[in-house]
Formats: sequence, C-alpha cells, structure tokens
Amino acid sequence: MNRLKTNRWDFGYTLETMNREARKRNAPVFRFEDAGKASPFRILVSTMLSARTKDETTIQIVKELFRTVGSPRDVLRLNEKQIEKILYGIGFYRLKAKYLKQMAEKLINEFNGKVPDTIDALLSLPGVGRKTANIVLARAFGKNTIGVDVHVHRIANRLGLVKTKRPEDTEQKLVKIVQQRFKRNFNRTFVAYGQTICIPRKPKCDECKIRKICKYGQTMINQYH
Repeated sequence: MNRLKTNRWDFGYTLETMNREARKRNAPVFRFEDAGKASPFRILVSTMLSARTKDETTIQIVKELFRTVGSPRDVLRLNEKQIEKILYGIGFYRLKAKYLKQMAEKLINEFNGKVPDTIDALLSLPGVGRKTANIVLARAFGKNTIGVDVHVHRIANRLGLVKTKRPEDTEQKLVKIVQQRFKRNFNRTFVAYGQTICIPRKPKCDECKIRKICKYGQTMINQYH
C-alpha cells in the first residue's frame, strides 16, 4: 500500500512519531508554548511576536513582556517606545510594538477586552495573519484548525502530502486531507520536527523515523545507494 496516498495516510502514527522524536531533542516550540501558556491573550501575543523570529529569542522576550503585560489594558499603559524596548531583539520589533498597541486598543474597543474566537474576527486584528489566527484558535480555544508556517509548508511538501508553492495553498490542501482529530496539534508537531530533524538546510534524514514514507527522504536515500 502506498502510504503517500493521502486518503490512506496514517496521520496518527506519523504525528505521534514526529512528536516523540522532537521531544527527545527538546524542540524550542515546546518551551515557547510554556512561555505563552494560560490566557488566550498571551497565546495571541506570543504567537504574533514569534513571526520571523527564532523561538529561543521569542521565549525570553515574551517572558519579560508578560512580567509587565497580562491584558490589553496593561499594554495601553505603556507607550510605543517602552514596548519597543521590551521587544528589542525580536524581528521587526518596532512594527510589532505598533501592532501590539493597536491590537490592544481594538480588543478593548470592539471585543470588550477579550480575544475573539472566530477566524474573521482574529484576522481583523492588527498584525494577525492566517497562521497566527489558526494557531490561536487551536491552542487557545481548542478548535480544529491548522496554522501553516514555514515548517508546516516545507515538511508537508517534503513528505509529499501536498505539492504547493505558497503556505496559503498548503493550508487549503491540508484542511481537506487531515482528519479532524489531528488538526489541533498539527502545527506544533510539524514545527517541533522542523526545528530538530526536518530542518530547512541539510535535513537529518538519517535520523528521521518516517523517511520511508517521505518523498524527499526516499529521493535522498536513492541518491546515495
């Protein structure tokens, strides 16, 4: 049986294997989730700030931020320069400081200070794109969504689950083929694996426990045999 035919693909076994191997290697995403745990607001902020920044960097900075900020109203007590100083080191920290301020204002003025739990409402917030919105829905509200970042996009294409060029297209494909019960943790598992084994350059195919069902892995194996 060809396990790359997505209607027969064993997502349960594959995701469990990926998660186990990434935890053995202490993937940064697990520590990142701990740093942003608890309230939907913290999850939203930490996910938004993580864009284009290494999780190791984001972890330290969000911990510092959350010592001062625990709600949208706390954000409004700070001016942009103060926020920038805290966020320094994060990619595009000035822009994200601006977004964070605007986001807090919108949450208070339009959502009674609470993080909304729908995709359209989340996308209306400054600095929030589809990846962030879907991750918040999954992690903060337990909804079956898939946030597609560079790791998910890369690994899904390497495995042969999809053949796409844009993360938006990858999301559309994955939501159709991934069973509901696996969607919520899909992003976290793929990110963890992408941080530790299926890295962007020179992936560790020799250490990969799922290489036999990986299109890219099989290609690499055949090159050396």
